[in-house]
Amino acid sequence: MKQTLAEVMRMSRICRMIFATCLGSFILVIFYFQSMFQPVMRRNPFMVDSCCRKGSRSALQELYNPSQMELSGGAVLHQARRDQVVDSCRMYSASSRKRRVLTPGDLKHLVVDEDHELIYCYVPKVACTNWKRVMMVLTGRGKYSDPMDIPSNEAHVPSNLKTLNQYSIAEINHRLKHYLKFLFVREPFERLVSAYRNKFTLKYNSSFHKRFGTRIVRRYRKNATHDALVNGDDVKFKEFAEYLVDPATLRDGPLNEHWQTVYQLCHPCHIHYDLVGKYETLEEDANYVLRLVGVGDSLHFPSYAKSTRTTDAMTAQFFSNISSQQQIQLYQLYKLDFLMFNYSTPSYLRLD
Repeated sequence: MKQTLAEVMRMSRICRMIFATCLGSFILVIFYFQSMFQPVMRRNPFMVDSCCRKGSRSALQELYNPSQMELSGGAVLHQARRDQVVDSCRMYSASSRKRRVLTPGDLKHLVVDEDHELIYCYVPKVACTNWKRVMMVLTGRGKYSDPMDIPSNEAHVPSNLKTLNQYSIAEINHRLKHYLKFLFVREPFERLVSAYRNKFTLKYNSSFHKRFGTRIVRRYRKNATHDALVNGDDVKFKEFAEYLVDPATLRDGPLNEHWQTVYQLCHPCHIHYDLVGKYETLEEDANYVLRLVGVGDSLHFPSYAKSTRTTDAMTAQFFSNISSQQQIQLYQLYKLDFLMFNYSTPSYLRLD
């Protein structure tokens, strides 16, 4: 009896040892395969693992409560810019009786990145092509790695990026509350002249010449030639300015997005933007956003061609060719953008 009991105990110990050996081997196999796949995951910094997202800090958290010292200075700067927007909206609200509620149609300029919990409102003529390229890299799940590999025309294909108006009301509200929302702005008259130069002085923009140029020539040019009426490809800045301030233009409907105000495109008095970047500090502000997202070491905002950029001096030259009345009217049209984003009234304006 005693011999049988001892034999059973010995067999039990052997079984436990075999089980422990098998379990250890199984765990080693798991770690081996995990180590094989880890380098692949690191090579794609824009692919977010959904199982781990909850444990990491979002871009919104990094902005308002930075964990890295180099992000702290930016947090102070962008708080000041947010305060400027809030103060301007409060002043505008007090002086205006206009009240409106945003509809999904107002949100077509807000691009959504689900993986990194970002919402970007794009403003034409404020580096929006490169920002759309960057957003395609962030949302592409590894399909793109270099923004400049993406052709500019592909960046503007609507189906390549998802916009906020494509969601349900509940989904829109959730994203507006929990995602980091940002936009980039530019000195209003520099942006306006840049839009004019791009859309009315370059031969390849024939669609704009036909759509807007022919209308402008017909309305504001006396004794226009037949070619000018048909092609609309030689619009003068003075005629463009007259078109913008004409009450008939506003009755025709909203301005084209390339010269519409930022206030009307992105609705900063209705949507609380967490970060306002500026064209004047484009690369610095853009790369700050990418550091907040956590991809700043592997993704950088593309440099832009400064040689072709519309400058303040160039803008002053264009404005010198229009009347003081047109200058005053244009300033009134874009005044809220000047105030909201802290741009000084240009010294070249004749507002007296």
